[in-house]
Amino acid sequence: MLFRKALEQDLQVLSQVGKTSLIMALVGEEFPEEVPSRAEEITIPADVTPEKVPTHIVDYSGSLACSSLLQANVVCMVYDVTEETTVEKVMGWLIPIILVGNKSDLRCGSSMETILPIMNQFSEIETCVECSAKNLKNISELFYYAQKAVLHPTAPLYDPEEKWLRPACMQALARIFTMSDQDNNQILSDEELNYFQNSCFGNPLAPQALEDVKMVVWKNTTDGVQDNGLTLNGFLFLNTLFIQRGRHETTWTILRRFGYDDELELTEDYLHPFIRVPHNSSTELNHFGYQFLQRMFEKYDKDRDGALSPVELQSFFSVFPYVPWGPELYNTVCTTDKGLLSLHGFLCQWTLEAYLDVHCCLEHLGYLGYPIFSEQDCQTHAITGEEKRIDLEKGQTQRNVFLCKVIGPRSTGKTAFLQAFLGRNLAAHSESPGQRSFYAINTVQVNGQEKYLILCEIDGDVESTKPSEAACDVACLMYDVNDPKSFSYCATIYKQHYMDGQVPCIIVASKADLPQLIQQHGTSPAEFCYKHRLPPPFYFTCNTQDPPGTTVYTKLATAATFPHMNDTDMGAASFWLRVALGASIAAVVGVTLYKIVVKNK
Repeated sequence: MLFRKALEQDLQVLSQVGKTSLIMALVGEEFPEEVPSRAEEITIPADVTPEKVPTHIVDYSGSLACSSLLQANVVCMVYDVTEETTVEKVMGWLIPIILVGNKSDLRCGSSMETILPIMNQFSEIETCVECSAKNLKNISELFYYAQKAVLHPTAPLYDPEEKWLRPACMQALARIFTMSDQDNNQILSDEELNYFQNSCFGNPLAPQALEDVKMVVWKNTTDGVQDNGLTLNGFLFLNTLFIQRGRHETTWTILRRFGYDDELELTEDYLHPFIRVPHNSSTELNHFGYQFLQRMFEKYDKDRDGALSPVELQSFFSVFPYVPWGPELYNTVCTTDKGLLSLHGFLCQWTLEAYLDVHCCLEHLGYLGYPIFSEQDCQTHAITGEEKRIDLEKGQTQRNVFLCKVIGPRSTGKTAFLQAFLGRNLAAHSESPGQRSFYAINTVQVNGQEKYLILCEIDGDVESTKPSEAACDVACLMYDVNDPKSFSYCATIYKQHYMDGQVPCIIVASKADLPQLIQQHGTSPAEFCYKHRLPPPFYFTCNTQDPPGTTVYTKLATAATFPHMNDTDMGAASFWLRVALGASIAAVVGVTLYKIVVKNK
């Protein structure tokens, strides 16, 4: 990265034009009486340079190989303003950035008329400085412009022939404008301009300064100012004006504040800040993340109907380089009656993303400008890592997001089970548009607290189910009551992946509206659960007129919240207690009757 190493300012000088004198004059602050054939390499500390960047100066003679110049960050081509032949030789070079006209003390007037055609011909030339090593004229300015050419290059921003911003620069600034337009009305108000100004430059604009800025834009554009605010065209014009007036650093400060590098790409450090996730932990959005995302939702919900239409969602993703959510979104989260993305569904999708792929979540928060508009160093401020351990004092985990793997043979009804979690019965699921999703996420209440439960459908043969696929916070093993071979699959999966582990399991008997056939497994599902100290099978169907019940999902979330109760689950305990009490009462009654019979004899 440019800012992580010293700049190399190389003075490539044509013969006898005074290049060594320039270096000696800069260092000694006076014209040297005796000039060596070549100056020693010099490093100027960062604290004495205008841009606070260490500067390494190398005096290149004309005899050095041209390939060595490629190691430089900026090249200063020096010519003699009194010798036109030296100006002509400059035209043979293709890589200069700063043209330096030395010995201006020996000439009346300027050489700029000769230089301007060269500058127009080569876009790599940043500027031209006329100076004098003898009387120290513009010596410090020369090195300032050389540093500036490296730190704030013109070429990526501006096309001198078209006299307008380059496409990549225009695209980056348009994205910054969209993010800064916090009420999404395509106009930057005074309040939004001041927030932008303060974020980029550390201080707001005075009221009169704001009016002066808008007046300049109004006088030079036809649509740069509307409703007393700055439009996108006005914003682009201002940055063009900065560059034309030599204030490239202003536009570069804006771009770098919003994460852009010299190639106008978002930097790796900005998009993917380092986040440490401890072993055996999961990642969740915290209240800072949810607050920011709710603001983003409200910004793009232009019709204020509490939902994002496809057009509004497309507008939301306009600051992304790609659309991260596909058509499966609408079968992953709850939607409104009209099939639109509600705020609840929106936050659920972000919760799913933060849990499954936190690095992708950080990247997406970066595209939305989280660090800027939450006034934080980076996106990791919106994420919390929660350990998958039990709080022994409270007897539960402190996590708020849990993953449930829904495992069972094919055609058991797993997809319908996921859709039922989103409030859709079998008929609604059959009519639901969009692409199939293997995930569903919603919230459930566990002891008065809202928890996010992620359902993940696992489909495959018993032999092909890997331990990584079975890993989760709670397992839902599903069999079809109408298929006599179905339960054997669940029993095998349980013995392979969960019997000796700490993951709680719940057996779900799907399609409970159909006739129940005897399972061909050695023991019945109820006996299997009793033997392995599991809750009794939960009978479930989504083939109903009303939305499916939510009891089973609450049971799953509760089991994940209290995983230590896997073998003493309250529901199971009460069930088996009733069975035991019934058996005990029957035994007592039997003994009493026996005594009565014996006595009567």
